Amino acid sequence: MKVALASDHGGINIRKEIADLLESLGIEYVDFGCDCTTSVDYPDYALPVAEKVASGEFDRGILICGTGIGMCIAANKVKGIRAALVHDTFSAKATREHNDSNILTMGERVIGPGLAREIAEVWLTGEFQGGRHANRVGKITEYENK
Repeated sequence: MKVALASDHGGINIRKEIADLLESLGIEYVDFGCDCTTSVDYPDYALPVAEKVASGEFDRGILICGTGIGMCIAANKVKGIRAALVHDTFSAKATREHNDSNILTMGERVIGPGLAREIAEVWLTGEFQGGRHANRVGKITEYENK
């Protein structure tokens, strides 16, 4: 698995925690920044990551901002992306099993680093169940490809 990782200024600390987690799990990743604490625009980080995941260059992406909302909205504008805003481990598991999400977004101002690591690990190890869920995801893809 290859993961694209990024944050805006509001998600730097958790992004570093997630980078450490990816290294400990032996998962290949590229960190797309940002590396500043001054205000930056989250679409400048979300959209390139989403494009790389949608193109297949990366299998999945993880995006962090203050709330996770902006990153999720921006990433979901890219065709082929199913970004999920997650702040608990149950949702992390469900979004992989039921929605085949390919981008995880989280909010640093909403959750702490320990929970962020747990969420990311559950999401990274989760598998899409297919079956009735594949039909539902297929309907989304069909609509997206109109």
